[in-house]
Amino acid sequence: MPAFPLGRPRGGLIAALTGLLLLAGCGVNDIPTYEEQAKAAWSEVLNQYQRRSDLVPNLVATVKGSAAFERETLEAVVAARAKATQVQVTADTLTNPEAFRAFQQSQDALTSALARLLVVAERYPDLKASQGFLTLQSQLEGTENRIAVARRDYIDAVARYNTELRTFPGRLWAALLYSDAKPMETFTIPAEQQAAPKVDFGAQPQ
Repeated sequence: MPAFPLGRPRGGLIAALTGLLLLAGCGVNDIPTYEEQAKAAWSEVLNQYQRRSDLVPNLVATVKGSAAFERETLEAVVAARAKATQVQVTADTLTNPEAFRAFQQSQDALTSALARLLVVAERYPDLKASQGFLTLQSQLEGTENRIAVARRDYIDAVARYNTELRTFPGRLWAALLYSDAKPMETFTIPAEQQAAPKVDFGAQPQ
């Protein structure tokens, strides 16, 4: 029976560990790492949209109680919020173009409706003098700013993840180890349209 050197198994273990370290250095873990970062950024987007949605009922109630506000404008805000909350967000939303587009469009519609409400508020001096309204307006604009930042961070994270899937060596690791990894959808509107609505309450209505 042949004898094997005692050091051989240890040498094989060292070689295996060295190989794993080399693989790690070649980016074998980049795809799951970038995927988790993109998902975390998406969660922040959802958190900020939920924060905005929670502000809307109080904002609408305050406007109703402070002035004979334009009914059409209020109804547009209420309808836009209802539509946005009805869009179901699932684990597949990030990789489903149609589902993601429906989510984006519903949230953008609410953004537009709220911006219109703030502009119309210029015509109502009693509303502009209401501390409750001014507080909610400030909270809303702060939330819109946080939404813009969250969306920007998500766009950056998805770009990094999608690029890894499409370039070498990421394409190799995707084929060998992460065959279920799919490119993620991202927001498509220009960055300038993601900014919070700017409303000067001291300006004269046009």
